[in-house]
Amino acid sequence: MFANKKEVAYNCINMKRVPKSLVSKLEQREQNNSLRKLTLPSNLIDFSSNDYLGFSKSEAIFNRTHSYLLDNKIIQNGATGSRLLSGNHAVYIETENLISNFHQSESALVFNSGYDANVGFFGSVPQRNDVILFDELSHASIRDGIQLSNAQSRKFQHNDFEDLERTILKLTTNKLQPSTIFVVTESVFSMDGDTPNLEELVALCDKYGCFLVIDEAHALGVFGDPEVSGGEGLVQMLGLQENVFARIMTFGKGLGCHGAAILGSQKLIDYLINFARSFIYTTGLSPHSAATILIAYQHLENEKEALQNLRENVIHFNQEKKLFGLNPLFVRSKSAIQSAIIPGNLKVKNIANQLQEKGFDVKAILSPTVPEGQERLRFCLHSYNSKEEISEVLQLLSSILF
Repeated sequence: MFANKKEVAYNCINMKRVPKSLVSKLEQREQNNSLRKLTLPSNLIDFSSNDYLGFSKSEAIFNRTHSYLLDNKIIQNGATGSRLLSGNHAVYIETENLISNFHQSESALVFNSGYDANVGFFGSVPQRNDVILFDELSHASIRDGIQLSNAQSRKFQHNDFEDLERTILKLTTNKLQPSTIFVVTESVFSMDGDTPNLEELVALCDKYGCFLVIDEAHALGVFGDPEVSGGEGLVQMLGLQENVFARIMTFGKGLGCHGAAILGSQKLIDYLINFARSFIYTTGLSPHSAATILIAYQHLENEKEALQNLRENVIHFNQEKKLFGLNPLFVRSKSAIQSAIIPGNLKVKNIANQLQEKGFDVKAILSPTVPEGQERLRFCLHSYNSKEEISEVLQLLSSILF
């Protein structure tokens, strides 16, 4: 039966109605200069994307992925279901084996995104009598996963392991001791670009028997031992992989594709397959996406020039910001993420717009994404940025500010 004209008109009216509470929140964002909007990619000089090595635009990766699919007679657009039902294609197994070998981990499990990986891990692994201690600047996906957990949670001050140890001591001397303590941090923080002292953190976790979890989303492809293959992440660069209970690797940044993996023991992976809801109850990545991850990792093993260019650009950026008197504005960072703190949504948006008008795609990060007073310009560096572009954008920033 088709709906009559009166019913159609009524449904259209209903579709246009929005609860007043939602309208009020949007209006508040507009007043605070913090209303988010979608924009299309620009042709500006890229200082905003997470494509650190340029892999997302790599014709070689694109063509090799296509050849791999054809050579293996994989002509399929979708996974067709959850990996526990019909979606566990052979390319997944090959990809996970390569990832675990590359990262010197006993096992690996691919998730649809870094967000899914963190929500799946923290929503299932910590148990009711456990405690999760997380860095106060941890990513939203970690926090959202913790919200889904039955465990208690407490934050510690950013990269402050004295504060962390005080919290651990309070817990371990309490009559109601937690069964297990999980300590959570990131190897490179997405908004500040800084890194914790992982050797000190590993020693602290070993001292108190805590289980360490590290999100390496912004370290993959950026940090690593150039004498080996490079780009493995900060944990492996420091030789600490045996001391970390779980690592989360995200592929939408340094690898330029999509998806993520959790690295750990076979027992941990078996547990996640059985209990991580964001893994169990979702359609798997397409065979094409899994193959792109596989080829991107192979490319990372062989692509020394891009890694070296990125490292040199990070050094050059740090030298130039000092030369132009900008050092006091920037969070100290040796990563591809460089953030200049410029308080005030309106002010930082205005400066970002001026940089964009001159051809540089630099984004303003506004509150509430970062705390009020910590608004910033976030510069993302890439292997394909030239030294001249870096010098020019920093000189321009200096002329705007001073």
